[in-house]
Amino acid sequence: MKNHAHIALFISIFSVSFASIFIVTIQENVPSLSIAFYRLFFTTLLIMPMVFLRIKIRKELFSLSRSTLYIMIIIGIILAAHFALWVTSLKLTSVASSVILVTAHPLLVGPVSHFLFKEKLSFVNIFGIILSVSGVFILVYGNYGFNSGVLDTLEGNILAILGGIAAGLYILGGRKIRKNVSVSSYAFVVYGVGTIVLFFICLFFKTPLYNFNLNDYLIILLMAVVAGLFGHTLYNWALKNVRASLASVALLGEPIGSTLLAFIIPWINQIPSQYTILGGVIILLGIYLTAINKDKT
Repeated sequence: MKNHAHIALFISIFSVSFASIFIVTIQENVPSLSIAFYRLFFTTLLIMPMVFLRIKIRKELFSLSRSTLYIMIIIGIILAAHFALWVTSLKLTSVASSVILVTAHPLLVGPVSHFLFKEKLSFVNIFGIILSVSGVFILVYGNYGFNSGVLDTLEGNILAILGGIAAGLYILGGRKIRKNVSVSSYAFVVYGVGTIVLFFICLFFKTPLYNFNLNDYLIILLMAVVAGLFGHTLYNWALKNVRASLASVALLGEPIGSTLLAFIIPWINQIPSQYTILGGVIILLGIYLTAINKDKT
């Protein structure tokens, strides 16, 4: 089962690397919050048939304890916050900076897992946290203190960092609940709650949810299939069979893949600044050291 979980992790990271590319492609036409809402809305719709056609899943949903359901609702709210913050950051900073900073959640997952799940932090793990923090400083301060002409903005990077914190809480919550709840039930409740929360966020900020180009809707739907089903949902399935820190460090593939895609795709063609590259490499190395199993490489 663990081998299958590792394969699922690989597929999920490959798939989720395309998320930022889809978002940047349509962000000129569709507001960021609208993209976040429809991505989660379409993903929820795609898993609905699986829920309603399988008696086992329906029984599980109705048998969930009140405490479990409350935790899943909280996780859904956190997921909505993650998407709202991260998708918005992509309009204000580069793909490289946004995805690197939002992926820095092992800095939160590692220490919290140490206390909640008894996954002990080694000296190397602690050193990795310190190293990653220094990388964040180089990436953020370097782009503003020395070179104001790059695509990155302070607001965009702060939103990405906050999105990363939300992602870390989302992973920790999923790690706890997925031990006892199937991925279908978990995804249906969490995605459904996240969709509802994002809908009200859009209403609060008076963000339009209709009259977009058909191609934009299709791209968001494709993002829901690729990054939603094959990305997040497969990732949630794998959470039950891998360590929280391993699941978190596996996401290091996303910033690498997204940065390369943003560079080679002609209509995006984003070239990371020297500070983004230097800080990013340090952050990713630190994240790796933070999350690796001290007993295995």
